[in-house]
Amino acid sequence: MNTPVSEPVALRLIDREFLIACAPEERAGLLEAAGFLDRKMRELRANAKAPSFERLAVLTAISVTHEFLALRKQHDGQERRLSDGLAALRSKLDAALDSDLLKR
Repeated sequence: MNTPVSEPVALRLIDREFLIACAPEERAGLLEAAGFLDRKMRELRANAKAPSFERLAVLTAISVTHEFLALRKQHDGQERRLSDGLAALRSKLDAALDSDLLKR
């Protein structure tokens, strides 16, 4: 049985470094995510009264989760509208085909 290969990746958040093991193919995504998180933490830190790292991490997690859920809700609504639109088109096509078959 092959054991998945993982390598430690150094991630910097604010002024702290974290080593996280990940598969080589996940490295770029993990670094991108850490960069995004670092920028968000710095934005929140600029608007807060000297929060601790832990408090800043929690505030950032809540902020990012809120954004994610809002985007997911928006995406689900768009997907539902697309699905409804496709169902309506399918019904029209079925009706047109049925009508054409009856004329023959």
